[in-house]
Amino acid sequence: MNASRFPSAVLFDHDGTLVNSEPQWAVAKRAVAARYDVGWSTEDDLATLGRTVPTSARLMVERGAAATVEDITEELGREVAAAMAGEVPFLPGIRSLLDELAEAGVPAAVVTNALTVVARCTAAGAPEVLQVVVSQEDVEHAKPHPEPYLLAARRLGVDPARCVAVEDSGTGAASAAAAGMPVVVVPGELPVEPEPGYVLVADHTDVTLSFLRSLDPSA
Repeated sequence: MNASRFPSAVLFDHDGTLVNSEPQWAVAKRAVAARYDVGWSTEDDLATLGRTVPTSARLMVERGAAATVEDITEELGREVAAAMAGEVPFLPGIRSLLDELAEAGVPAAVVTNALTVVARCTAAGAPEVLQVVVSQEDVEHAKPHPEPYLLAARRLGVDPARCVAVEDSGTGAASAAAAGMPVVVVPGELPVEPEPGYVLVADHTDVTLSFLRSLDPSA
């Protein structure tokens, strides 16, 4: 890889950005909530979008679930990992983008507020390019703090300013922007308001290697 070529790496959010896993999370949250006889609604899905899994688990405990946040977090992770076993549900255009990055020698990472067990299922679907996984279990401060993106860049051995992040939520976009990298925002469950450093696209298929290279801040 030519180290001077932009981008040095591409850092992807997971749910709703790389993979269509939001439905699996919604089903898992309802299943686990029902197991503990507490409610879970579509409004709860939206309220916890982009947040850590323990955030959802904590809400269930606050509603009376007779378990610890840690236990419910593990249950949610097992449910989603089992649902994603087999073929990885990459979103349209993502598999071809990953192939482009692999051919060009541009490494990538998964940077997520989800769990390692789930993110690694996805990374295993493109091991030649998705070389690093950073989950909420790896950091002290999850998104929207910049720590997850800074850690991913450090693990890849690249300058954060020479990376591009791809996100679908305001929480994640704020994290990547705070880490000093341009953020491509793909459509998600909730709209993301334009901010300096955000590049909003209409569809995941708009994100190609050529498009990412056009964002080089030094050009």
